[in-house]
Amino acid sequence: MYGRDGVDDFYEPFFNWPTLYRLGGADDLLLSAKRHWEGVTRQMSRFGFVHDEYEIGYDWFHQGESLPLFLGICAADPADERFRDRAFRFAGFYLPDSETGNYDPSTRTIVAPHTGSRGPRWGVGEDWTEYSADQAGMEIYGLPLQDLEGIDTWHDLRTRGAAARMGSAMQERMGRGDTAVNLAATTLAANAWLYDHDERYRAWALEYIDAWRERAEANCGVLPDNVGPSGRVGELHQGAWFGGHYGWTWPHGLHTIAAAATVAVLNSVILTGETTRMDLAQGLLDTVLEHAEERDRISGQGSLGPGWADRLGADDSTVELLVPYRHGPHGWFDYHPVPIEPAMWMEWIDHSTAARDLLDRIRKSSSSDWREVRWFHDKEEQGHEAPWREFLEGRNADYPERALEMAIGQVLRRLALIDKADEAPADGDIHFWQRLNPVVTEILTQLVTGAPPAVYYGGLTFARILISDELKGRPGLPPDVGALVRRADEDAISLELVNPGDEPREVRLTAGGFGEDRIDSVAFDAGSDYPGSPLVYAIPEPTVTWRAEEVDDSSLVLSLPPRTRITLELAITRRANRATHQFIRSNQEK
Repeated sequence: MYGRDGVDDFYEPFFNWPTLYRLGGADDLLLSAKRHWEGVTRQMSRFGFVHDEYEIGYDWFHQGESLPLFLGICAADPADERFRDRAFRFAGFYLPDSETGNYDPSTRTIVAPHTGSRGPRWGVGEDWTEYSADQAGMEIYGLPLQDLEGIDTWHDLRTRGAAARMGSAMQERMGRGDTAVNLAATTLAANAWLYDHDERYRAWALEYIDAWRERAEANCGVLPDNVGPSGRVGELHQGAWFGGHYGWTWPHGLHTIAAAATVAVLNSVILTGETTRMDLAQGLLDTVLEHAEERDRISGQGSLGPGWADRLGADDSTVELLVPYRHGPHGWFDYHPVPIEPAMWMEWIDHSTAARDLLDRIRKSSSSDWREVRWFHDKEEQGHEAPWREFLEGRNADYPERALEMAIGQVLRRLALIDKADEAPADGDIHFWQRLNPVVTEILTQLVTGAPPAVYYGGLTFARILISDELKGRPGLPPDVGALVRRADEDAISLELVNPGDEPREVRLTAGGFGEDRIDSVAFDAGSDYPGSPLVYAIPEPTVTWRAEEVDDSSLVLSLPPRTRITLELAITRRANRATHQFIRSNQEK
């Protein structure tokens, strides 16, 4: 007998393998990623977790963790018909006419927190038939429901019958109706739409996102976390906008809600080419900032404090701008630093004044040095946004070198852990393989594509610039070639390319992760008479002669002779084209 949890943990060890391939990693990385996806899927099918190659029914916090491997394969090799067909089938599980019944068009809701290939799966799982105080690992998150009579503290769960009452209420109130983290399901539709622009996927995703926007607008701009079976916010929670499964009250609050909202915003931008739905994420950030306080002793602040202290290198004297991550019947609580990732995505989308002002406010309130590259590695491949932004802003010139040194350190540590580890965990630790994944891509994604890594909980992989090997007909940097995005403004990208090798290379530069942007023109350093005459002893300094050419296309091809370095200034119009998965062909196929 198995519970509902676990499927995501077997896909996660390989989540960024196709990402590394798409950046220029070894040819066999893509084949290995596909083999692992298919192997895990077959195994999970035998155990009953998966039907029709997809999760039978679980929450979208965990489903989002399952998806990066699949999404990465689709983006890296959209010509693979097997994964194309899977993309259509998986997205179809949530369309209004699906036999699964996951979506109710009359209420514009996904009808349960746990859904999948077999439709709604009522309740919150067999693990929560009781919510006991003996579950020590959950104590830091507190009570899932804070309005049950006689259960006001963790200790109250030890009262006779209390654990069963809490479990029963969770099954009934948190196991039905819609919840905000379901917004991540729109990624299935966006991924399918990127293949052939079938309007059904786009229409459903936008209808669902807009339904949540309307609920947020009616709730003073803050995204509620629950909708009842009849379509009313608070229907199962005595009218409260908080209390839903993986919502504002329990267990992670803003950490989970902001990720789902950011994923939905990014999906809407891809589907429409417009930034008009950013309020979904911006509104919740604005709301928690209204309650912001500058505090020290970061590690002792609430449920996520120790992790934040590690990220920031914070001691008890470190002061940060903290915001409440959770909300219950007694108001806002559980204070932590403002999450930089969603704020970075808001700025990345359109470089708006509001987004820039927010990041500048966070930076100015911090007593930690935003330029410092902290040596840590979490499973999400996130956390180094601050020093990267300082680099893009011209305040952290040596970030690429220090960040790559740290990334190599991440790899070496994982390899050392692999050397020390047994072939399989003796205690059945389900996270064993995740902790040993030696592939790291956060820094490469920033430096080579000019974008943050994908939102871990179900986000697509975006880019300001994609580089592909024109001769081999595959994504990523060709052998020997290096790339660095030095600046990525709303209408311009500054990019350096170097080929120190002995062979000529050809690269294709594509604007946008899905060709959605247009390269209007390119200015580049066309070289000089270096190295000069062999009759002169002095080594001349290279002089730069700039040339400019019109492009007016989503991509351009550049030839790199051996031992060449070039700087390009690309004038960009964002979202000028309809986004699509990028099919890359070799010269021999063209």
